[in-house]
Amino acid sequence: MQQPFLNSRCAVVAAPVQAWSAPDGQADGLAALRDVEGVFCGDTRIASQLLLGSPSHALEHIATDERGGARVRFQYVLRTPELGVDPALVLERIREVTTSGVRERYVLTTASLQDLEVDLELVLRPDATGMQAVKGGETPSPLPAEQLGDPTGGWSWRDERTSARLRTDATVSSDDGAWRLRWRLRVPARGVADAGWQLELRDEGLPFVGASAEPLALPALTDASPSLRRLVEHSFADINGLRLAHPSMPEHTFLAAGAPWYFTLFGRDSLIAARNLLAHDLGVATGTLKVLARLQGTVVDVDRAEQPGKILHEVRQETLELALGHLPTDDSDGSAHISLPPLYYGTIDATPLWIMLLGEAEERGLDEATVRELLPNLRAALGWLADHGDADGDGFLEYRDESGHGLANQGWKDSGDSVRFADGSLAKGSVALAEVQGYAHAAALHGARLLARYEADTEAAAFWTGWAEQLATRFREHFWAADELGRYPVLALDGDKRQVTGVASNMGHLLGTGILTDSEAETVVERLVHPSMASGYGVRTMSETNGGYWPLSYHVGSVWTHDTAFIIDGMLREGFDEQARELAAALLRAAEGFGYRMPELFGGMAADAVFPPQPYPASCRPQAWAATSAVVVARALGALPG
Repeated sequence: MQQPFLNSRCAVVAAPVQAWSAPDGQADGLAALRDVEGVFCGDTRIASQLLLGSPSHALEHIATDERGGARVRFQYVLRTPELGVDPALVLERIREVTTSGVRERYVLTTASLQDLEVDLELVLRPDATGMQAVKGGETPSPLPAEQLGDPTGGWSWRDERTSARLRTDATVSSDDGAWRLRWRLRVPARGVADAGWQLELRDEGLPFVGASAEPLALPALTDASPSLRRLVEHSFADINGLRLAHPSMPEHTFLAAGAPWYFTLFGRDSLIAARNLLAHDLGVATGTLKVLARLQGTVVDVDRAEQPGKILHEVRQETLELALGHLPTDDSDGSAHISLPPLYYGTIDATPLWIMLLGEAEERGLDEATVRELLPNLRAALGWLADHGDADGDGFLEYRDESGHGLANQGWKDSGDSVRFADGSLAKGSVALAEVQGYAHAAALHGARLLARYEADTEAAAFWTGWAEQLATRFREHFWAADELGRYPVLALDGDKRQVTGVASNMGHLLGTGILTDSEAETVVERLVHPSMASGYGVRTMSETNGGYWPLSYHVGSVWTHDTAFIIDGMLREGFDEQARELAAALLRAAEGFGYRMPELFGGMAADAVFPPQPYPASCRPQAWAATSAVVVARALGALPG
């Protein structure tokens, strides 16, 4: 089983619906190496094939107009040798998804001086393959022919809570478990004819629904280059396509983490995406804070990694089963079978990030009623920092999977091989990540300020201010090391409290948290812009000097869009505007190579060696914290106020 590659696929998204195809518009999820193609509702693929042809003419793809979000256009030429060498019959295929379905419209235009007869045919194959099976490259699960019945009467792909209904002006027939939609169209001389179909989808068992709030408006950019404008336009189309809401408060929006695999609420991802948008929009922050507060941990549950006050990691419709092979990430035998319950809390950083977002949103004008509504959740989250985040009492936040079937690494670099010493060897045992200590420091200071301002609780404010000061002192004593280039904050402390000496981008997340002195912040910035870390397209996750470095490794040498944007934001907060501009310009160069739809991550090879950047083939695209990074880039380049 192999995870499908995504880099050469076309996606349209309107959460919880998404559709994937080849660049020519044809979707064939039954073909080898094309597993991801088809139409998805929530965590199920409900159509594996959308194959368009013309029995009367040879159909050839010539162009694709992909601008992100919910709509894409494909152009084809229908061969007409009797009319000369010029393309005289053109077909435009317009695919659009909504929060409740997918539709296609076919527009035929001709230069012929005579009417033309054209036959079109679409093969639409119903499916019921779960998302994780698709991701694992497993055999598809098409619906049996006897279950299909009349397509216009609808069918269910799981139970009575799921349904699909086809609406079309075509003649429909059934053939080996698929439907064939046929049209015979008369295209008038130098005129136009059109046809189409629509699939209406319903899944009442989904944990989230499409957002009912108005789409986010484009930011008003000043003195922006055409490249920057295109990046922002593409990004906001995707941002609007990733919006979801809790059924109990549909007016409050958060962003699904990414398509296709993470089309749901992720604590860390949704929080960072909302944080990226703060300079432009407070609504997504409000929705994200509220939905995560609603699902905040209340009890100790080892199986779900839940603890009182803890902010969750992810929400799924069903248990998530992952078999990742042999990854020696802890003191066990290295078996890496992962089973995550539908509500899973295995993350070390979502809780301080939630507090940070609340504090920063309040500073930018979050309304007082919302802040006061969330104060009990703030106190619970702060309590988690003190009571559960520091499991062994050493004064640092650390993680370790206690269930035996959860995530081994629970920071944002959550792959099994991401936490490495300088020689490339893997850290073992509980891990205290550098950046998490920075998040915790910032969270404690925000908590102190909010409790003092809104509840006049000077005692609690003094406690958390002192807590942050003590954390900064401990961090300075235990996390700094030196190599041939000088001093730097190490990646982490391992289970034996040894410094995990890898030089990694994690140190960049310390900027702007207050845990660094001015001189320390300058040292961190110098390391991040050094050629061993800065590729010219962004900041590498791991230094080229690391023994495990590989430019196409998920977390050990690649460049992550949001990671570089987080660093840019920290540089701006610390006053390193020139370095922030350089990194923002680097991300913009990368965007040009990806058609202005920034991927989740891409290869770490230097910009003077390759263009466009090497794609990471399985990278999600669109992805929330990558799309929202466009706002950070625009701020650093002076096109948006900070």
